[in-house]
Amino acid sequence: MPDIRIIHDSQRFALTIERLCRHLIEEHGDFTNSCLIGIQLGGVQLADRLYRRLQELGVSDLPFGKLDITFYRDDFRTKQGPLKAYPTEIEFLVEDRRVILVDDVLFSGRTVLSAMTALNHYGRPSTVELLVMVDRRFRRTLPIQANYSGLLVDTLTDEYVDVQWQETHGADQILLLGS
Repeated sequence: MPDIRIIHDSQRFALTIERLCRHLIEEHGDFTNSCLIGIQLGGVQLADRLYRRLQELGVSDLPFGKLDITFYRDDFRTKQGPLKAYPTEIEFLVEDRRVILVDDVLFSGRTVLSAMTALNHYGRPSTVELLVMVDRRFRRTLPIQANYSGLLVDTLTDEYVDVQWQETHGADQILLLGS
C-alpha cells in the first residue's frame, strides 16, 4: 500500500494561487503584450485558476490558451500504448509576446522542452517564463528552471507528486505518494 501524505492542503493551496497571481501582477503590470498558456492537462487547470483570479483582481485583455504537447513528446508511444491527445486552443499569435507557460509539476524538464517546441508553431515569443505549482528540484534531467513556483518539493526517486483540483478531485490539495 502506497504511503500518501498531504503536503499542501486547500487553505495553503488558495494562498499559493493568490501569491502566484500577485507575483505575476508585480512582474507584468497591466499584462500588455503578455499571454498565459497552460500545458495540457495539469497546466491548463492551474492556468485557468490563475486566469480567473487575475480577472477578479482587475486584469483584463490577457490572452489565454491551452497547449497540447502530445506529439512533441519523446515518449509519445509507451508500453501502455499511445498517449491521449487534448485540444490545443490558442486563438492568438505569440509573436513578440511575453509568454507565461504554465504547468502543474516541474520534474525532469522534458514536458517544458516539448511545450517550447510546440509553442514555436504560434510565433516567436519575446520571452517565455515558466510558472509551476510544484517544482521538484534536484530531479531535473534538462537545464530548465521555473520563474515562478508555488511550492518547492524535494523527493526521493520513487515518490510522486499529485496536484489535485476541486473541480476534478473534490479538493484542492497536493499529495506526495511514496512506494
